[in-house]
Amino acid sequence: MEREADRQQLATAALLRAGLNLPNTLTLSRILIVPLLVVVLLTKIDGWEFIGLGLFLVASLTDFLDGFLARRRKEVTALGKLLDPAADKILTSAAFISLVGLGLAPAWMVVVVIAREFAVSSLRSLAAAQDVVLAASFAGKVKTVTQIVAISLLIISDQLGSFDLLAPLSLWVALVATLYSGIEYFVRNGRRVLEAFGAASPEQ
Repeated sequence: MEREADRQQLATAALLRAGLNLPNTLTLSRILIVPLLVVVLLTKIDGWEFIGLGLFLVASLTDFLDGFLARRRKEVTALGKLLDPAADKILTSAAFISLVGLGLAPAWMVVVVIAREFAVSSLRSLAAAQDVVLAASFAGKVKTVTQIVAISLLIISDQLGSFDLLAPLSLWVALVATLYSGIEYFVRNGRRVLEAFGAASPEQ
């Protein structure tokens, strides 16, 4: 029993070592930045707007870099496929919730955005359970960009002066893009997932 447990521990350690390549390390760094970002935003330390903006943009940059490097270096791993979407949702959800706490974003809009993210994740998980791969859409990529812009402008909204309307306007754009991409994702992929479960049910 002890030898079997040792073998399992060694196998797990080997799997983690294989998965912790540069792209996945960048993904993990995105997750690690989140608590620091939340603390900076909610404690409002001196210069919190610009420190928070810097942290958020660095974290967002890793989102683009990890995928690019994984494909470029041919280091796409199962760990990366699991961590990357989780890191994205942790970052955006934490940032939006912090902005609600600061009174910079309406709670209902943030609830809609986060609900969409988890609904899409649930559909993707159901598809994965049936070995169905759901590719990311162009609308989803546009949604990501609009959310990054909205969060960035909301963080520094008090510093925008006469351009302060850009922050709430960008949030509305992000909300529309989020809803559209979510609906488009379900319309495009919902039937595929249902058919996959229907095909699998006779075998169960």
